[in-house]
Amino acid sequence: MFDLVALGGHIQALRRDRSLTLQELAEAAEVSVSMLSSVERGQKAPTVVVLARIADGLGMSLAQLVAEPDDNRVIIRRAADQDAVDEPGGWRRVILTPVVPGVNFEWIHSTLPPGCDAGEYPAYAPGSHEYVVVGSGTLRLTIAERAVDLDAGDSAYFAADVVHGYANVGPGPCSYHVAALVMRPRAGTPHPRGRRPSGGPATP
Repeated sequence: MFDLVALGGHIQALRRDRSLTLQELAEAAEVSVSMLSSVERGQKAPTVVVLARIADGLGMSLAQLVAEPDDNRVIIRRAADQDAVDEPGGWRRVILTPVVPGVNFEWIHSTLPPGCDAGEYPAYAPGSHEYVVVGSGTLRLTIAERAVDLDAGDSAYFAADVVHGYANVGPGPCSYHVAALVMRPRAGTPHPRGRRPSGGPATP
């Protein structure tokens, strides 16, 4: 038997962690806004079908959604479950980290083809940080007005509350990892990169 209030609060936290509105999650889950709102407030007991739809809308399994708190101390994300996205321009990013409510940390692996510029990204909220390590090739990391080239084995840290960008300036593919701690903007301020930014935290 579920604690409806705890379950509702858990679903709401997951939704907010993904920067989704009630309407957006309801549409993704194919349930009504009124149903989702009642579930989040712990006022209605959802069926297994509704819970499965909500889990799907959140991008997770039903088992993950209803896991007991102790189960969440260790969260495994198998290679087959990792989100791989092929972006315009030929570059690819893979989100390695599982989603953990209340933890704004992401670890991304990206590969840029020769000459590919992954673009420039707006600043995150103050207090955000990024670490970058290059596995192969040459990465040009632009931070505000400063550009630095990183070769295989090089790493860098920067405060991510400034505009920043990633580009492959080498003759071959460039592979690199980004570890990011992303602070949330003030309430009412949209995330600078939308629901699921494309690259680092969810940047490139």
